[in-house]
Amino acid sequence: MKRFYILVFSTFALFSTIQPAAAQEIFLGLAAHEVDTPLSFKIDEQGVDIQVGYRGKRIEALSVIGAPSPYIFASVNSAGDTSLVAAGLSWKIGEKFYLRPGIGLAIHDGPSQRFTADGSQTQLGSRILFEPELAVGIQLSERVDLEASWVHVSHAQLFNRNQNPGLDIIGARLVIKLP
Repeated sequence: MKRFYILVFSTFALFSTIQPAAAQEIFLGLAAHEVDTPLSFKIDEQGVDIQVGYRGKRIEALSVIGAPSPYIFASVNSAGDTSLVAAGLSWKIGEKFYLRPGIGLAIHDGPSQRFTADGSQTQLGSRILFEPELAVGIQLSERVDLEASWVHVSHAQLFNRNQNPGLDIIGARLVIKLP
């Protein structure tokens, strides 16, 4: 439980340093934790994730790669299992209906070692993980969007040579554009 409070405090401390005038949008979401997909293996975690995040304005200096927006978000697990804070870049493709792919790095508070009843390891392999994500969204009004999101975290055997199961989080986000 202590890790949970440290993660939440750190995220809100980071959000408090962001200048509102430079903000593009914030989002709040609920997600299923540890969804079984072809990209991950069962790691025996439970609960739902509460997500809170921020996306900045597009970085025009990076127009060569499509002028992505920076983002940061926290995903806190309700059952006390793995929670994380991630930051990276995302691209919005479309307006009324859109795709939003993103890539970043995440820091998580999951266990360094864990074993299932059959003796297989289920830890994520590294404290720092790659965090690709994809959202499909619809603009509900001038200032509000709704997104279906998928977040995957894994070390891709780059931060550690051991195979890790990865973790998939699938949910919905309410996106509020700031003035």
